[in-house]
Amino acid sequence: MFVIGQTYVRRDLQSQYGGQAQGGISTPAKQPFILLFTGEQGEQYGYRDGWTEDGVFLYTGEGQVGDMTFARGNLAILQHADEGKDLHLFKYVGRGTVQYVGQMVCTGYQEREAPDRTGMSRKVIVFELTPVSAFARTTIDESIQDEDQWVQPLSVL
Repeated sequence: MFVIGQTYVRRDLQSQYGGQAQGGISTPAKQPFILLFTGEQGEQYGYRDGWTEDGVFLYTGEGQVGDMTFARGNLAILQHADEGKDLHLFKYVGRGTVQYVGQMVCTGYQEREAPDRTGMSRKVIVFELTPVSAFARTTIDESIQDEDQWVQPLSVL
């Protein structure tokens, strides 16, 4: 569906799939996925997204004024697996142009203090997003290590 590293025009994604035309979290009602957008322009509103040394992407939830809550897009991210929705992460690389980073899984969240758009301190939700590819590698590595346990010879009667 989306190709890692390929660029897309956000307006075209919204036209094709639906969802919100602005903001970092787009929840197309009739699609089995949620689109997440990150970029440097969010830093002016206290959003600071990025990768950890462990390969987890820290993604700031939505809401520019006051405490962030688990409503709308933030709730959609938190419940995406239970709702059967995939998370797809894009980063802005130009005005209106985004590059596909990959499919992610929300593996947790943190609450932090940060200023809102007006400069007032507030509670911010920061999601921990792990690339789906990390789970595939783990599963393959574990199955190779446990090979003797899952390959059992048939007994002859």
